[in-house]
Amino acid sequence: MLRTHTCGQLNEKDTNREVVLCGWVASRRDHGKIIFIDLRDRYGITQVVFLPKPNVSVYEKAKKLHSEDVVRLQGKVNPRPKGTENPKISTGLIEITAQNLEILNSSQELPFEIEDAMYTEVGEDVRLVHRYLDLRRKPVTERFILRHKLNQAFRSFLNSKDFLEMETPYLSKSTPEGARDFLVPSRLNPHKFYALPQSPQLFKQILMVAGIDKYYQFVRCFRDEDLRKDRQPEFTQLDLEMSFIEEPDLFALMEEMIAYAFGEVFGKEVKLPFPRISYQEAMEKYGSDKPDGQEFACCAFSANPSKQGAEVQESLRFAWVFDFPLFEYNHEEGRWQACHHPFTSPKEEDVELLNSLGDKEVTDQHSKNLSRVRARSYDLICNGQEIASGSVRIHSPDLQKKIFKILGISDRAASRKFGFLLRAFQYGAPPHGGIAFGLDRLYAIIGGCESIRDVIVFPKTQKGICPLSDAPSGVEERQLKELSLKLKEEK
Repeated sequence: MLRTHTCGQLNEKDTNREVVLCGWVASRRDHGKIIFIDLRDRYGITQVVFLPKPNVSVYEKAKKLHSEDVVRLQGKVNPRPKGTENPKISTGLIEITAQNLEILNSSQELPFEIEDAMYTEVGEDVRLVHRYLDLRRKPVTERFILRHKLNQAFRSFLNSKDFLEMETPYLSKSTPEGARDFLVPSRLNPHKFYALPQSPQLFKQILMVAGIDKYYQFVRCFRDEDLRKDRQPEFTQLDLEMSFIEEPDLFALMEEMIAYAFGEVFGKEVKLPFPRISYQEAMEKYGSDKPDGQEFACCAFSANPSKQGAEVQESLRFAWVFDFPLFEYNHEEGRWQACHHPFTSPKEEDVELLNSLGDKEVTDQHSKNLSRVRARSYDLICNGQEIASGSVRIHSPDLQKKIFKILGISDRAASRKFGFLLRAFQYGAPPHGGIAFGLDRLYAIIGGCESIRDVIVFPKTQKGICPLSDAPSGVEERQLKELSLKLKEEK
């Protein structure tokens, strides 16, 4: 190893110890016959002292250091002189007297200052072009440390409940029922395309048919849609599915998971159970299916600074909203469509409404029976934003066909789009349901961030561009030929 310790590790107990540190020069202060630098890595900052004696060559080399130079230095741990201690940092009682200095790499002049005082003046576009510099800032790094810790806590909880972490394909079949798909041309199968998954919905249901009764996945999802501050073309979900469960089972388990994770990371208790309100009641009382929680008992917690240093939103108000409508009328297309997705089960007591439908009523936008059918779907709301959504699924082939008919999906179209799922349902599909958490949105709320871009390591702009890599970009003609594609000339 090039170093014996990190820059946030040493304290007064290490006095007189010979150490080797590596990191970036956060700042340099030349006081004439003594030079100080703050050496930084992701663990913290250590102050280093360079004296002209006994090693003048090391002192002269330190004079040439610039901000963000990468160095390796050897030295001795000493207590800071009385009155110069810095209690704000973990290494604030000691300093390193340098005995040797090696410049591993020099930094060019910075496009912006990394120090907090100057940071607010820098535009987001500049920061994203130089994201590697942006990520060196402690507040930015801490967001991703927090994200890591919460991910690990969620994973630990689900593992303790006998869930299996499994992966589903990224190259899949296009089933355009929600947002627009990202398409990937196949070189080995000319004129055919994969689609990047908008969610693992069909595959996780097949896992339930396969007998994997508890599944989860931290999964990347892709949707080619117009972007806003809470949307990105690629985002991360914590996706779960379970067999032989009903809504109260899932609600209780997810509440327990959140309470466990926040207790582990923040050291605070989350008040359970979360308030539960039907869609109809939410609309009648608050005029929204995403009530902001001000009217609910507050499930409040605050971060314990000694356990987690990231800035965290001081109150979080959670609530379940359930019994959404199963159908909504699409006036542009002149047909009924699924509010959630076409595999969502209707409430058992509303199935009779479906059975009583005539062919004419299926196409009637004023159908009272269709508008009254409730779905076994549910959202988890936090501070007025949806952070998770799910449903109990249809597991009966006959009921699924009935829903497809109402949605105007013919047997032929259903077979073409969802045939591999429908075939699986013919071999004993268990009752099952699940939920997917939008982790980017959840972590943005927790961190009090204005945009989910702040909690994504390499985000894209509102035009879907990656400023760091300049994607999307053009490709060579030979690549298009290999894919049997030809670009249409723009007029």
